[in-house]
Amino acid sequence: MPEKSFDNKPLKDALTATSQAVERLMDPILAVPSGPEAKVVEAMRYSFFSGGKRLRPFLVLASAELYGVNKKQALRVAAAVECVHCYSLIHDDLPAMDDDDMRRGKPAVHKAFGEATAILAGDALMTLAFEILSEEASHPDPNIRLKLIKNLAQASGHHGMVGGQMIDLSASDHNLGEAEIYRLQQMKTGALISFSVEAGAILGHASEKALSSVHGYARDLGLAFQIADDLLDVEGDADEIGKATNKDADAGKATLVGIMGVERARKQANILANQAIEHLSDFDDKASLLRAVAHFAIFRRT
Repeated sequence: MPEKSFDNKPLKDALTATSQAVERLMDPILAVPSGPEAKVVEAMRYSFFSGGKRLRPFLVLASAELYGVNKKQALRVAAAVECVHCYSLIHDDLPAMDDDDMRRGKPAVHKAFGEATAILAGDALMTLAFEILSEEASHPDPNIRLKLIKNLAQASGHHGMVGGQMIDLSASDHNLGEAEIYRLQQMKTGALISFSVEAGAILGHASEKALSSVHGYARDLGLAFQIADDLLDVEGDADEIGKATNKDADAGKATLVGIMGVERARKQANILANQAIEHLSDFDDKASLLRAVAHFAIFRRT
């Protein structure tokens, strides 16, 4: 990663506040029952409350603020997105997928609870996300709730994250070109980031023009974020990141860093971050934290 470090206290404080708010909301929702199903809920909690940047929930809240959305409603949508993200991490770490033993500096869920329980915990977090979105507390308008459910399903299913993971699994069998890798990243990582930004606009009944602007921002942000992830895999410290490094190279997977080289990939991440910021030109200072996130995406160390 570049020598320049990221230091934006307002954004760091906002990310911390987001994490705390999401965890307060989810604590009673993920209360551990007394029956034999308790183990799967414990595994769900292990994943959900294990830290992380909470970037996706933050993007929901920050975009919702642009449109004056009720904060309690936005927070519920933010929590639903984080449920999907945590489910994806649990399944990504499985031996049949990316085969990672560590996540966020702790044993992955399948190492702590067993593979069967990890699969069930991921399944339960995914379905819980849609349960949360379906409830009136998430928005009084059923049409808005339905749109959120549909868009999140598309972002997380075979049109988005799952489809991207399938492409990623096949990447070790044949060399992907630059365009194919961009598509993989837009689906596997970018789709859920895009939904997170667009969710605030949906909650706020934003115009099609506004939706187009936030979609462009989210698309470029997601790609910049993924390139930064690839750079961390090449240059990062495993103890600092909380998981193994050089996984893609060891698996023989093509990445933009592998194709472009470190310096060109870093320049491309900067270009994408600046493009993301340009998409917010119609918004005032309320978008300042969203602009800061674009820089955070490429200068983060974890």
